[in-house]
Amino acid sequence: MSSRLFRGDRMNQDSLDRMNQDSLQFAAICGEMFRISSQTSTVEQFADEATSVAGKRLGVNQVILAKGDRGNWRSIGTASDAVLPSDLLGECLDQEALCRDDAWVAVPQDIAAGEILLLDGSGTLSDARLAELAECFAASLTMLRQGSGMSRRIERLETILEIAGQWNQAMDMESLLLLMAEASTRLLRAERASIFLWDRKNKQLVGRPALGVEGGELRIPDDAGIVGQVVQLGEPRRVDTDEDQREIDREVDEKLDFQTRSLLCVPLRGRAGVLFGAFEMINKIRGNFTADDQEALEELATHAAIALENTQEHEQLIKAHSQMTDQAADEIQLIGDCPAIEALRSTVQRVADTELSVLILGENGTGKEVVSRMIHYLSSRRQEPLVAVNCAALTESLLESELFGHEKGAFTDAHETRAGKFELASGGTLFLDEIGDMSLNGQAKLLRVLEEKVVVRVGGSVPIHTDARVIAATNRNLAERVREKKFREDLYFRLHVVTLDLPALRERGEDILVLGEFFLQSFCVLARRKPPKFSAAARNRLLTHTWPGNVRELRNLMERLAYLTSGDTVDVDDLAFILSPSDDTSGVVPANLILNDATRQFQSQYIQQHIKNARGNMTLAAERLGLHRSNLYRKMRQLGMNVEAE
Repeated sequence: MSSRLFRGDRMNQDSLDRMNQDSLQFAAICGEMFRISSQTSTVEQFADEATSVAGKRLGVNQVILAKGDRGNWRSIGTASDAVLPSDLLGECLDQEALCRDDAWVAVPQDIAAGEILLLDGSGTLSDARLAELAECFAASLTMLRQGSGMSRRIERLETILEIAGQWNQAMDMESLLLLMAEASTRLLRAERASIFLWDRKNKQLVGRPALGVEGGELRIPDDAGIVGQVVQLGEPRRVDTDEDQREIDREVDEKLDFQTRSLLCVPLRGRAGVLFGAFEMINKIRGNFTADDQEALEELATHAAIALENTQEHEQLIKAHSQMTDQAADEIQLIGDCPAIEALRSTVQRVADTELSVLILGENGTGKEVVSRMIHYLSSRRQEPLVAVNCAALTESLLESELFGHEKGAFTDAHETRAGKFELASGGTLFLDEIGDMSLNGQAKLLRVLEEKVVVRVGGSVPIHTDARVIAATNRNLAERVREKKFREDLYFRLHVVTLDLPALRERGEDILVLGEFFLQSFCVLARRKPPKFSAAARNRLLTHTWPGNVRELRNLMERLAYLTSGDTVDVDDLAFILSPSDDTSGVVPANLILNDATRQFQSQYIQQHIKNARGNMTLAAERLGLHRSNLYRKMRQLGMNVEAE
């Protein structure tokens, strides 16, 4: 009795030991699967290694992870040559429960994904143990997919950020759209990509780039096809190869000589959430576009919208700047037809688009700044800044800071770092007006910058390259100042590459009237009145005036006439109270002369002034005096004037 009890206890113990050993072995198999899932990156690699371990440890010949797609079954991993029991797998998938036949056991793995764990039927595992094995597989696969999914997402986000960085560096729309198409097709493994911008006014979608279309631009109605639906509804759309593709716009395919099999399209929204287009991918290279692809394209679309808006704003700014530059260039004119102005205009056109330094000489008011602006706007630097500095208005202590800039704290009032005029004008033109009044110390520093093309801010030590073209101007005789040791000879020759000598207004003859009428008409437009005409006497008075203020004086005179006179004609009396009191007084006749002598002296001075204004051209002087040339000579002899000298 006791012997039988002992044998029974022993059998129970052996059974318990076997169960424990079986549980430990099964736990070891599950642990090995978790280890494999943590060390592999793809489902295929996991399936190969995990099924091999399970088969050896469980004493079965094969363990296969099978996946079904619309009734077609394949093994995940390298066991692709295995003949899978389609009926058994289909039954398992339909019943969502363990199923057997003579050779195989099928255990549900992931019904939603169509995955089933398949073992040959020679094993001795119970149904419960097989279910536990399937759960272990599922848990390991979940870990693998979550890990690899996170890795793929991180990798994808890094790629998207890199792509977005490249997009934000593109400053023109055509280059940007091409970059977007190339990057998105590479990332999502598609054949083509297009960005459609919504032309609401014309109810059209403008697609670019459009391969095979003349001009690379495709225009379609804004409600056509899948893209039209996305724009109208503001929702993403996917069309798979096996779905009903009647919604695809085949007219576009015909235009592009292309066949659309699969399609993914998401809306483009700006910073304010306004929908302004769509981002479309066509034909996944393998299979169909997935939910992950859609998520990636939506992220790309967010960055694309920002880049597109930035580029549009940039292009609009460039266009506005270009229009302003063209407008400013059109307003700069050298008005006049006298030989000196014609020669000046020709020289300016020849030297404008060179890198030569230009020195402009002329009296105050002759238009030195106008010529400098004309040179700038006729050059290739016209889109860059034109910076002007009046050297005469700056003390020696401020000149260096103004031209070269200063660092914060360099001197008492240096509360912040400031760029100098050479830095601001880099790439453009620096106009140094009244350079003849610059101190010798300032001249030395200016020469060094002109030679080295480098500036150092006051209080700083970092050399800063500058590419500013220098145009200098002065009303002083620089050659004479060089002789007087008031201007550096080396700087004079550095600036004296091209010299433009502007004529005084009194030497420009009929240009006085041309300029006067131009200014008067311009100011009358502002004064909202009809421009008056000059009487013959007024025209003669303008021609005989010495114009000490040159063009600036004439311009101011015309401005006052536009606002202070009211008739349709400007007569000589209208000019009497306006012309500068600083006129040459050589024409004033002494009051102690008898009338006959005073008349002779006035006539002599008057004729002499006309000859001077005509620059010795006796024919022109006679014409302005209302005489024939022979009569002018006769009159001069009567007055005792030196005809031979003239």
